[in-house]
Amino acid sequence: MKVGIVALQGDVEEHAEAFRKAAAELGIAVEVVEVKKPRQLEEVRALALTGGESTTIGILAKRAGLIEPVRKAAEGGLPTLGTCAGAVLLAREVRDAVVGETGQPTIGVMDIAVVRNAFGRQRESFEAELEVEGFGKIRAVFIRAPAVVKAWGSAKPLAPVRHASLGLIYTAAVEGNILATAFHPELTTTAFHRRVLEMALGRA
Repeated sequence: MKVGIVALQGDVEEHAEAFRKAAAELGIAVEVVEVKKPRQLEEVRALALTGGESTTIGILAKRAGLIEPVRKAAEGGLPTLGTCAGAVLLAREVRDAVVGETGQPTIGVMDIAVVRNAFGRQRESFEAELEVEGFGKIRAVFIRAPAVVKAWGSAKPLAPVRHASLGLIYTAAVEGNILATAFHPELTTTAFHRRVLEMALGRA
C-alpha cells in the first residue's frame, strides 16, 4: 500500500518513519511516497501533512496546485493526518495569536478553528503527557504549536487542556477520516499513523 506525505517543507522523514513503524506493528507493508504534485495523490491510500511553517507550506502547496486536489481527496474519504502546521492547514478558520487574521492559503476541510503559535514561539516549545480519547496516554511534543479553540459540525475536539489566556482549548480533533493534532505524534508515537493506516484498511 502506498501512503503519501505532502513533502513541501517540514518533518517529512519523521512522518515516513512513523508510517513505516506503524505498518510494521500492523503487519502490513507500505511504500511511503513524497507528494509534491497533484497526480501523486491518485496512488496513495493515506496522507500526512507535516509540521513546519504553515504559511510557507500553504504558499508552496498553492504554487504546486495541491490545495484543491488535497481538499478533494480528504473530502472524498482519503485518511488524512495533519500535525501542527498540518492541522492549521486542515482547519476552516485560522488566526494567529499575535497578528490575528492570517489570510494564508489553507486546505480548510475540518470544522475547527485554530490559533497559530498559541503556546508562544520556538523557545516556548515543551513536552507533556496527554490523554487523547481513542488513543490513550501519549507523550506529546509541542513546537510553536497551534490550539484548537472551536469545533462544530461533525468535528470532535480531543485532548482538552487549560490554556493560560485562551481558557479551555483542545490539542487534537477528528472528523471522519481526518485527524489533526497540535503536537507532533510522529516524534513520540505511532498511534495516529496507525489509525490512518487502519482507516485505509477499512479497520477503523
